[in-house]
Amino acid sequence: MEVITVDSVAFKELVRKIDTIMDFVYDKQGNSAIKEEKMWVDSHDVCNYLHVSNRTLQRLRAKNCVSYSRINGKNFYRISDIRHLLETKMIRSNEEYLNDLIQNAKYYAQ
Repeated sequence: MEVITVDSVAFKELVRKIDTIMDFVYDKQGNSAIKEEKMWVDSHDVCNYLHVSNRTLQRLRAKNCVSYSRINGKNFYRISDIRHLLETKMIRSNEEYLNDLIQNAKYYAQ
């Protein structure tokens, strides 16, 4: 196995370029047709991208603050509901994290 090391600045630049290419491809494919209200993400993605704990999501579900669907033991949330949680400040995160979550969901929707 060969190990290749890359400077962090060069790596960040490479990731930025890949994201630019990905956005271009999505625009050409008509990816904007995917509506936020129809996009679903699982608990794992919500926790990772918004930097909240699984227990926080469980607490919000128990208080009926967020709607969700359970499929085969996994909880799924609509992006629009997660946005509502951010707007009402029920979870402390920022818009940049939400945008990353949306981009990831769009990527896997294709």
